[in-house]
Amino acid sequence: MARPRLVEPRLDTPAPDASDQTRSHRLPDALVSEQIRRLAACAAVGAGLWTYGLVMDTTVRPLTVAVPVPASSVVVEILAITVSLMMFVYVRYAPHAYDRKTDAGMLYFVLNAAGVALLNAWTGFASVSGGRGLSWNTVVILVAAMILPASPRKMLVASVVAASTDPLAAWIAHTRGAPVASFANTLVLYLPNFACAIVATLPSHVLHRIGRRLRRAQEMGSYQLVERLGRGGMGEVWRARHRLLARGAAIKLVRPELLGAGTDAETQSMLRRFEREAQATAALSSPHTIQVFDFGVTADQIFYYVMELLAGRDLQSLVREFGPVSAGRALFLLRQVCHSLAEAHARGLVHRDVTPSNIYVCRMGLDYDFVKVLDFGLVAFNGRRSLEPRSTAAAHTTTGTPAFMAPEIILGAGVDQRADVYAIGCVAYFLLTGQPVFEAEDATDLFALHLQAPAIPPSHRTEMPIPPELDALVLSCLEKDPQRRPQDAAAVLEALCRCRSGEGWDNESARTWWERHLVELAGPPDVTDALALESSLIA
Repeated sequence: MARPRLVEPRLDTPAPDASDQTRSHRLPDALVSEQIRRLAACAAVGAGLWTYGLVMDTTVRPLTVAVPVPASSVVVEILAITVSLMMFVYVRYAPHAYDRKTDAGMLYFVLNAAGVALLNAWTGFASVSGGRGLSWNTVVILVAAMILPASPRKMLVASVVAASTDPLAAWIAHTRGAPVASFANTLVLYLPNFACAIVATLPSHVLHRIGRRLRRAQEMGSYQLVERLGRGGMGEVWRARHRLLARGAAIKLVRPELLGAGTDAETQSMLRRFEREAQATAALSSPHTIQVFDFGVTADQIFYYVMELLAGRDLQSLVREFGPVSAGRALFLLRQVCHSLAEAHARGLVHRDVTPSNIYVCRMGLDYDFVKVLDFGLVAFNGRRSLEPRSTAAAHTTTGTPAFMAPEIILGAGVDQRADVYAIGCVAYFLLTGQPVFEAEDATDLFALHLQAPAIPPSHRTEMPIPPELDALVLSCLEKDPQRRPQDAAAVLEALCRCRSGEGWDNESARTWWERHLVELAGPPDVTDALALESSLIA
């Protein structure tokens, strides 16, 4: 794997090609989708307003006004209601591209203006004795300008066409012998229409300016953000795509201030720490360690990791949804976890936050129950943190997840790979029983239990059979004294490989289980179906 590099903002960026220029003129999908949802709501509101007009013209007005409503007006209102409902259904449910829906919205906008213009002509709005006030088309034009995600040029053309429907309808009425105002008066009457048509380009300009800024903000090196997958205390995880390669990825965004960086110096130190840790993680070659493709820092000092995009479940959600796993499956999964951590320990790295939420079970090619260990974000080097404490307060802050935290981490003592061994024991306990080793109302009480209370054997907290040697191995990992535990993940892996009585789970068993319980992920791999990596965030 190529070594990731820190991405610095550069002024000498190469000129974009034609495809890049085309993309730059398009609004980001997230922004367009929001506008399309508003278009659907506007179509629903339009159907309601036209229905209100129909009811007034066919029920209320005949009782209060002697002049009957022309049948042609009722026909226009019924057609407008039908078109509005069709527009709502199309925009809301049709699986078409946003561009096509935007074009359909432009046509709907013009048709509404034409309907209003016909009603104006038939009700004498532009007659010699009438012509007071503004045409409703001014409202139609301005509302469309605020909703449709069209380019300023398209919006100007459509708005001018919509504004012209009123004088055009008046001319048609004149040719049919209806009394209308003079040409000069008609021009003055509908001048606000054309003024609104010009104003209608302003929201479009603003929307596209925001879109360009959003697109620039979404550019992470060679990757572009597509969809947010999860959010946590340290930041967000997004699904992303490479701008040149047909490869999906997951990008984790971390703001330094969320981790306590208050000054520029602390922010720079934090970013240097993340750089070292990203390089250390990327150097790990175990297939069971999450791959880091790239990392960098945005112009507004947001650090990001680019990781492989996984399809599956983290162990936390897997156990919560389907219950504790069999001993054979636990062995199958834990061996892969230890394979990842054993390499890290051999390189002098300590994960420090081995939890079910940071262990992902995937469909990987033809392999099922394929484990990936995530989030080496709290990694320590050779038993020490990669960065000195950020402040006096930070020096006394305990990092990690309380339910899976080794006693030495709680006490602030020296931390080495044996802290990960304790966490492996906690994870194994959770897999086998569906419960954490200790439970308490708050973190302080939970810390006390980790420091003092003996762990109940997992076999005593579940009705599922657990081999005695696996029971004993879990308890040995949960020893309070680090000296009495297995000394690293490699030792745990060796002990797990000696546990033969609980075997019986293999890739074929895993495939059968996935086809029964995770049908949507058991078929041909589809990166767009990848589930969120919110479990990799530290809450």
